[in-house]
Order: sequence, then structure tokens, then C-alpha cells
Amino acid sequence: MRPTPLLLTVLFLGIAPFPAATAENWPCWRGPRGDGTSTDQAVPTGWDLATGENVLWKIRVPGTGHSSPIVWENRLFLTTCFQEEQQRALLCFDTETGDELWRANVLNSPLETIHQFNSFASGTPATDGERIYVAFLKVDGKLIPAPNVGQARDITPGRIILSAIDFAGQPQWQVDLGDFISAHGFCSCPVLYQDLVILNGDHDGQGYLVAVDRSTGREVWRTAREQGIRSYVTPIIREIDGRDQLVMAGSGHIAAFDPRDGKLIWKVEGPCEQFVASMVFDGERFIMNAGYPTHHVMAVRPDGQGDVTKSHVAWHVDQYVRSYVPSPVLIGNRLFVADDRGTANCFDSTDGRRIWQARISGSFNASLVATERHAYFLSGDGELKVVAPTDDYQVTAENRLDEVCHATPAISNGRLYIRGDQHLFAIGAKAAAALTGE
Repeated sequence: MRPTPLLLTVLFLGIAPFPAATAENWPCWRGPRGDGTSTDQAVPTGWDLATGENVLWKIRVPGTGHSSPIVWENRLFLTTCFQEEQQRALLCFDTETGDELWRANVLNSPLETIHQFNSFASGTPATDGERIYVAFLKVDGKLIPAPNVGQARDITPGRIILSAIDFAGQPQWQVDLGDFISAHGFCSCPVLYQDLVILNGDHDGQGYLVAVDRSTGREVWRTAREQGIRSYVTPIIREIDGRDQLVMAGSGHIAAFDPRDGKLIWKVEGPCEQFVASMVFDGERFIMNAGYPTHHVMAVRPDGQGDVTKSHVAWHVDQYVRSYVPSPVLIGNRLFVADDRGTANCFDSTDGRRIWQARISGSFNASLVATERHAYFLSGDGELKVVAPTDDYQVTAENRLDEVCHATPAISNGRLYIRGDQHLFAIGAKAAAALTGE
């Protein structure tokens, strides 16, 4: 097996590879490789809101949402929901000033029923430098009994609407991808591959993976999912032995598909029912953390065909960690996993050995991001701890945003962009100065 080196995977997005010291765009959920890693070496580890040190700007974000920022050169894009108007929108900001350049109304729809930790704009968009692709849920307000829940209640079924907006904020196309039913609400992040936009449609019904043409929105392929169970996993794509694999957990198993046609390559049944966290790849193994109702960290070798449940699980940990929502991140063979309850964990990705575990915060909702030197843990109460990839737990810096944070940070061009409940922050190298735009 000859996996593609880490940096070459950016080619899946149509972006040229960058040397390690060169800044890069952050064009989709968890960045150019879809795994939370950045090659940027100029990202600050600390800031001070009171003095303005390393805070380039801080702006109030209109509307509400938990989606992450994406960045293309000097443009930052973010989705939001204006709840009173029942309007979902895409916002565009200038990365240098934080000024809002335009907003595009993407969808008008009644508000869907959601989990208390979800929002009406949770899906992170993706861009190829020409268009921004974004998915929302459209409901008509009708109610049905919620499937697959412990406590009976009514929820709003809906339809997944995928839209393409150009860099001037003008709509290019919009398509209805199909049903979506979940008591927890909606969140799905587009994945770009060659000339396709691929979306996970796992839900408590007849789930699907679907791919459409980037230019037109025309459906190219659709693959039915096996079990019809909700999940919120964004796939990642890697080249294995000369063949691209789209890999994700969800619908009661872990599976790899050919992103060109949606055909199944291999699968591992289980180890749990529901999944949220995206997977990572260490060059030899795809690694997941999940889930519900049981909790696992598992590595799978990707060189099999068909059902490889009994043959290709490299290692499996089902103790220590109760991680469900946050996605993990790798620095070399150091695997960092955030426990929803607030502990940080470090594993050896080659064999699953736990290197250390430490209490780090009250809880985690945001996924982890990392540079070559540090892993960034952003807690739900707005505290960000910067952790070194060492054999013991070492916190390099501690920072506070003084507001609730659900969204995963973005890293681009020497900056860290963080969306809080009320504000968007740009953190970069800067001397102390007064903040504006609050």
C-alpha cells in the first residue's frame, strides 16, 4: 500500500500543494485536507482580548449558527440563520478588516426541530474559488413522530437543499437532494472532489450519499445507505494504492466508497449505531472516534475489499474516552481526541496505546485543529488550550474568548478564525491595540 503523502491530498479540491512554510486556504470543513490540519507555521498560540494583542479584529456576527468559517485568499464565508425572518443566509467578509462585503439569502423555510446543542445553520460550506456550496434543511412545518428516540416527541421532516453561490453573492443553482429526518436536526458539509460536490444524507429513513456536478447541480450518482440511521459525519478522501477512497463512519458501520461513482470498496460493521465525528488518516490507517450508545476509538487498514470487519481492524479502544461530537486530529502519529465531557486524550495512532489523558475543560463541542507544532482544543465555554505533541500533557498557552463556542476554528494565512456565539474573531500576529467592531 502506498498512501498519498499528506500534502498531496489537497489536489482533491483542485488546489496546488503548498510547502510546509507556505500559508494555505481553508476551503471547507476541517480545512484543505478535511482533517483539521494546517501546514501554516505562523499561527499564534496566544492572544489577549483586553489589550488586543494578536487580535486583528472582532466583529459581531449577524444571525445565529454553529457552522465554521471557510477562507479563500482574502474572503471569509460563513452561514447563518435569521430566526425571526426564518431565513438561512451565506455571509462574506473581508479577511483584512472583518467588514461584511455581502450576504446572500439562500433559503426561506420554517425553523426545523433541533437538538439543544444544534443550530439552524450548522453545516460548514465549501468553496473551489469560483463558487461556494452550502446545504440547509427545508421544512414545511408539518410534524411526524420522531423515529429512533428514547422519548416520544414530534419533529419536522424536511428536504436537503444544496445551493451554489458565486463570489459576488449571486445564486448559480439550487437542487433538492432528498428526504432528511432526524430528531437532532440537520448538519451536512459538502465535500468537493474533481468536478463533483458530494453530500452525506444519512438520516432516520432511507439514507444516501449523493454527488452532483459542480457547475450545474445535476445529479451524477447516488448510493443508498444500509441501515437508515442518522449521522453527521463529513467524509474524507485519500488515495490508497492508486485509487481514491471516500471514507466515513455512519449508518451503523465504517465504509469506503469510490468518489467517482459511489460504489462500495470496503466496510467494517459497527462498532456503534450513531456517529458525528469525521475520521482522520495517518498514512496507513483510517481512524474514527464515536459514538452512541457506546464509545470507541478505532483504526482500520484501507487495503481490503468487501466486508473486512474481521480482518482489517488495526486496533480498537472501547474504554477511557467518551467522545461523540468532536472530531480528532493528528500530529504525526500523535492522535488527539477530545472527550465531550472535557478531557483531552493522546494516543499512538500506530497501535492505539494511550499516551496520556488530562482534564482540560468542562465540555467540548468544537472539533480539534492542529499545526505541525500544536493541537488546539476549544471548549464550549470559549477557552482555547494549545497542547504540544509530547509524551506528557503540556499546555503551551491558554486563551479565553469570554463567550460560548460551538464552531470549529479555521486556520489560514497565519491566522486563526474562531466563531463564538456572538462574534467572529481573527487571531494573528499583532501588537496590542484597542478593539473595534463590537
